[in-house]
Amino acid sequence: MVTSSSSVPRLVVAAPSSRSGKTTVATGLMAAFAARGLAVSPHKVGPDYIDPGYHALATGRVGRNLDAYLCGPDLVGPLFRHGARGCDIAVVEGVMGLYDGAAGQGELASTAHVAKLLRAPVVLVVDASSQSRSVAALVHGFVSWDPEVRVGGVILNKVATDRHEELLREALEHVGVPVLGVLRRAPQVDTPSRHLGLVPVAERRAEALAAVAAMAGQVAAGCDLDALAALARTAGPLTCAAWDAAEAIAGTLPDGTTGTRSDPVGRLDAGGRSGAGTPERGVPRIAVAGGPAFTFSYAEHAELLTAAGAEVVPFDPLRDGELPDGTSGLVIGGGFPEMYASELSANEPLRKAVAVLADSGAPVAAECAGLLYLCRELDGLPMCGVLDAGARMTERLTLGYREAVAVGDSVLAAAGTRLRGHEFHRTAVDPGSGPEPAWGLPGAARRVEGFVQGGVHASYLHTHWAAAPGVARRFVERCRAS
Repeated sequence: MVTSSSSVPRLVVAAPSSRSGKTTVATGLMAAFAARGLAVSPHKVGPDYIDPGYHALATGRVGRNLDAYLCGPDLVGPLFRHGARGCDIAVVEGVMGLYDGAAGQGELASTAHVAKLLRAPVVLVVDASSQSRSVAALVHGFVSWDPEVRVGGVILNKVATDRHEELLREALEHVGVPVLGVLRRAPQVDTPSRHLGLVPVAERRAEALAAVAAMAGQVAAGCDLDALAALARTAGPLTCAAWDAAEAIAGTLPDGTTGTRSDPVGRLDAGGRSGAGTPERGVPRIAVAGGPAFTFSYAEHAELLTAAGAEVVPFDPLRDGELPDGTSGLVIGGGFPEMYASELSANEPLRKAVAVLADSGAPVAAECAGLLYLCRELDGLPMCGVLDAGARMTERLTLGYREAVAVGDSVLAAAGTRLRGHEFHRTAVDPGSGPEPAWGLPGAARRVEGFVQGGVHASYLHTHWAAAPGVARRFVERCRAS
């Protein structure tokens, strides 16, 4: 029976550290519950784009992120309720270790923080290899560290033998936390990784489907699904309203700022959608890059663009030789263009089309991989040449949350606009002359970042527009005017 999203049963899958098996357990649980005929709502704590792709395969629903840093704590509940509409159960995969959050910010954006905001019980996945009785001390520490975090059960991963399992269960009897599952070592369910994490689903769909099926089988065989579902039903009710893209857009002004409802040209109806005032200029068509090279995006971005009155049309820069007909704006998100540099470079007609669109002054928003694609070259291979800059792979990982301030006006933000973002890349861009910086990064970073050139806004910074819906409205208005 489908429940309201305010009371949907939910679990948060956490672990003492990364590489403990969270993704295997969370994805396996999602698929195992779905196999029982349940509508499962999949979620991921933090800014990760890749795991939600596996979650989507497991559930048939869009995987959504819950990031208390990028969006703020107040939006975690509403965004969860938005994603969980019409579902029977929700599974939330944590990030890093249970209590690891934004550096120097206490619990902010940690799995524990999100679990408390969702009033959800936690299932702790423990890598039990190379330990026996010590597992009790480990679990006891995580259970007792924060009394407001309710660890409702443990799933033991990478258990070697029946005797090993017996020793682990015996030790945990003294902690008072039930063992809800035991998973043996099973390399066949491992998913391949590279420099930025798992290989995205879009690059290996057939293999990913097989991996998800294997995860589901392992979890169904080794875990007490009935007990886990019962634990999920102990989650407390959420009193916040579900997030709604149209309502979020309705709370912004045409220039993208937030304020009292103001729409002098009548472009939005009472629900924030395009209304009777738009026919004289039509609905702007915004092309959004996708396919294997550009897999990093938040579902809420397209929802906000649509709510602001745009038609969102996906395209694949690896396969499409031209932009969608009538494109008046372009969004190119993150991904792995460095893995497809040869193919992207070989698609010269599309590269030229992107350059022509950008040169016309049409709005173009590019994040990380999109930035690389707009450069003159990537590792010596020609790209779109929109920006006089060369991009290259490096050995250095740039990673972390960022506070950002818009240096000047752009198609995304007015000068002085403050936004939070996340950087995650192993590339560097060597700029030529011309573009102005997009963001100033105060605090520990103390640098400028990205480029603004005409209608182009290109940056390494990944942002979540649900935190600043005016970004989407401003972009759509610029597309409408172009």
